[in-house]
Amino acid sequence: MSFTIPTARLESMLQEDSPYGDLTTLGLGIGELHGRLSMTAGALMTVCCTEEAETLFRLAGCEEVQSFCRSGAQVEEGSPILQARGPASALHRATKTAQTLLELTSGIATAAARLRATARQIRPEIAVACTRKHLPGAKDVMLRAITAGGCVPHRLGLSDSVLVFAQHRGFLGRQPPHLWVAQLRAAQPERKIAVEAGNVDEAVQFAHSGADILQCDKFSPEQIGEVVRALNGHPQRPVLIATGGIGDRNIADYARAGVDVIATSAPYTALPLDVRVTIERNGR
Repeated sequence: MSFTIPTARLESMLQEDSPYGDLTTLGLGIGELHGRLSMTAGALMTVCCTEEAETLFRLAGCEEVQSFCRSGAQVEEGSPILQARGPASALHRATKTAQTLLELTSGIATAAARLRATARQIRPEIAVACTRKHLPGAKDVMLRAITAGGCVPHRLGLSDSVLVFAQHRGFLGRQPPHLWVAQLRAAQPERKIAVEAGNVDEAVQFAHSGADILQCDKFSPEQIGEVVRALNGHPQRPVLIATGGIGDRNIADYARAGVDVIATSAPYTALPLDVRVTIERNGR
């Protein structure tokens, strides 16, 4: 999955930060003076949103903008990320928005890349997905970041996938799982049917009831291993997903346990990574 944040969204970010102009630049009377800006990495990072940062400076009115790396690239501390030239009004209008976007998304992308690399050292084919626990209203930015780190979205939202939780099953009474799995398949014939299990017995039951995807929530790696062994030889074994409390300290254990996908929210809480900014007046 690869995409960039739409121009209209970036325009709204600029507008949010300076809806009535930049009082400092206006008050000092320096808006028409020309300068140059450089952004460099303040740490080793998987960089994200360099393309969007370039667009932000162009939208603000900079005449020359150049980014030196693409989203998803790993860069060393001190590496150049972006340069821009233009009037001080344009440079100052875009700087903080672009810097903050780069720092936040690069922090998330770096954490995502690290988790994926750890899991794939154990099992090269395993997928690492990030959950829907991103900040509401910031889905595009968060997904941009985790995909730059090589992870995939677990679910894009309620409208794109089917996932039955215990909270859904509470409304079904004693209806056996194979019946509501069949009902869902008839209602959504183009969708895979995913079911979340809370223990090993539920996982095995849902697998034999026809679920396509089995999400094992807050299972220990040992419990995951039990499910894998119980379903050995199953003619249509579901895709197995481990989720719940998985991060740097234990992702390798879950990869060893034999799941197909690890779903985690951990990258979304990563700290921003420093992007250093310098601005100088031309002709000094």
